[in-house]
Amino acid sequence: MSIDRIFLAFMVVCGIAAGAILIAAPESRDLRVTPYFWMIIAMALFEFANYARTRGAPGTVISIEARLLGLVIGVVLMVVLPIAAGSPGRLF
Repeated sequence: MSIDRIFLAFMVVCGIAAGAILIAAPESRDLRVTPYFWMIIAMALFEFANYARTRGAPGTVISIEARLLGLVIGVVLMVVLPIAAGSPGRLF
């Protein structure tokens, strides 16, 4: 399995986790670090872990297309899950 597919699966899990947090605690939207930055922080942590694991070897980085798709998937899941659950609170 390529690192891009692992990254996309990781972002799906992060999107579901963030959506679940927003369903369980809608007031978490008002924290100092907004939920959209949660996705970016998760991406950075995965990137750092991948870099540390492979020691920066050429050909082991995540492609820019996978990064963009991962961010979109994570944010969409984070927004859609609370809407589907009928969670109170604002979206943005």
